[in-house]
Formats: sequence, structure tokens, C-alpha cells
Amino acid sequence: MAKVYIIDDQPAVRKAIAEMMQVFGFDAETFESARAFLAAVGKPRSADPACVVCDVRMPGMDGIELVRQCRASGNDVPIILISGHADVPMAVAGIKAGAADFIEKPVDDASLVAAINRALLPKFEEKRDEQRRQNVEEKFALLTPRQREVFDLVVAGYTSHAIGEKLGLSTRTVESYRAQIMQKMAAESVAVLVRQAIQLRRAAP
Repeated sequence: MAKVYIIDDQPAVRKAIAEMMQVFGFDAETFESARAFLAAVGKPRSADPACVVCDVRMPGMDGIELVRQCRASGNDVPIILISGHADVPMAVAGIKAGAADFIEKPVDDASLVAAINRALLPKFEEKRDEQRRQNVEEKFALLTPRQREVFDLVVAGYTSHAIGEKLGLSTRTVESYRAQIMQKMAAESVAVLVRQAIQLRRAAP
């Protein structure tokens, strides 16, 4: 479940946004100030995708400074700024500092959820890609040393006959290895094997 950190110095605003997030299926956590967020969380604690919804104008550290501090520390959690009409220039400055988006008050539910989904999309894609890579690594771990040799030569473009000559095997034996590799890697074609090799960093993209 994606996490949304809500930062606002007004308790009623924090509560309203948190309830909205929960309705839309997000895990919401609230903070009364940017400093409280940094002290308690710093970087997101979960491996699940997360983003921050933060008011621009707050006592102490404002939303723009939060963006700057997060980026300076290497924290790439997307931050969506909430601003009043008079704060739009500040929100634009926040975007330039690295904020993902800004929403004007009063906050429209659909606009905020759309902004959060846009901000989280790259994180979901990263998580999906990581899961796919782990899945490929688990399959590759099932290959024997000889099958790995054949795997590397197949994705390098060698024919079965050429692989046989290189490894001192008959073409029929190489074909048998290829079939076993395709089955273990759940690959329906050599093109899929090549993509898997790239994910495994055993071939250049």
C-alpha cells in the first residue's frame, strides 16, 4: 500500500486530507511541521512507494525549504505542495526546487489524488521493475553452470552449431540445453532471453 505523509500546521486540514487518503486506499500519516516529519521519518521507512503532501506556508520550516532539504540529503520522495492563491509564486519556486506538483487551496479531492498518482507512478514502475529483476534472478539461479554458459552464448547471438563447437558439445546436446534454459527461464523466445540477460547485467542493452 502506498504511503502518503501529510504535513500541515492546521489539525483540521491534516485530518481532512488523511481521511480522504484513506478513502482512496492510501496509508496516511500526519505531521504538524516539516521538522517533525524530518525528525520522525527522514527518508520513507517502507519499501512501498511513498509521497509527501505539504503546505507551503508553515511556521518554522516552510514547504519549499523541506523540498530543498530532502533533495540536498538525497531523499527523492516526491513532494506535492498545497498553496493558497496568494502563495502560487511560492509554489512555483517549490517546483523549481524539486517539488513534484502543487495544488491550490481549497484542495479538490480529484486533483490531489491525480497529483499523488502522477508522483507515485515512477515509484510504482521502479518497484515493478525491481520485482521483475528479482524474479529473473531467481530463475537464473536454477540454471546449472553449463546451462549458464549456453545461456550467455545464446544471448550473444551464437547458433547451436557454433555453441557446440565452442564448448565441445554436439548440436543436439546444445539444443537440449537451450530447451532446458527456455523452460527454466520461462522464456518463449531468444528475444526474451536477451531482455533477461540485460536485466541480469550479463548483456549490454
